[in-house]
Amino acid sequence: MAIPIPDPYGAELQHWREAFGDPMAGSIPTHVTLLPPTEVDGDLLGRIDEHLRRVAEDGREFPIVLSGTATFRPVSPVVFVAIADGIGSCERVEARVRSGPLARELQFPYHPHVTVAHDLSEEILDRAFKELAHYRAEFTVWGFSLYEHGPDEVWRPLRNYPFGAGGAGPHQEGERPLG
Repeated sequence: MAIPIPDPYGAELQHWREAFGDPMAGSIPTHVTLLPPTEVDGDLLGRIDEHLRRVAEDGREFPIVLSGTATFRPVSPVVFVAIADGIGSCERVEARVRSGPLARELQFPYHPHVTVAHDLSEEILDRAFKELAHYRAEFTVWGFSLYEHGPDEVWRPLRNYPFGAGGAGPHQEGERPLG
């Protein structure tokens, strides 16, 4: 579950991730995670879909400002673009998503961000940190998306959940109903 980063920013940050040599760059769309990868029982898909529709219906669009870089090092070899405005809104949506049928403990406290380099050498992580230090983008978050990890190891959006719309979001190519 994630907030997709809209273009041109999503494509731009994807390009940066590729330029840093991150092998996962082509497999993971640019996003702010709301729920880390979570295996779910297929029998729960209908209940999960209803839960996410309610979360989206109660949500409201909010602005996000991305500004500069930060890192989780030394705990985790990650450099990310930081969220300067919109953290509290992301935290509220994350808490609602990670409840009900999707309740689970997290390995680390939730910290919304946009990864641009992961599991790379210290030199490359330093380069990513420096080269995007002045990065800035502003956009409105319209809702969130459910992603599926395919057999080809690529994450693809499965369904959109726009805020305030009862979760009946715009369909996209390849989108299919849950349950």
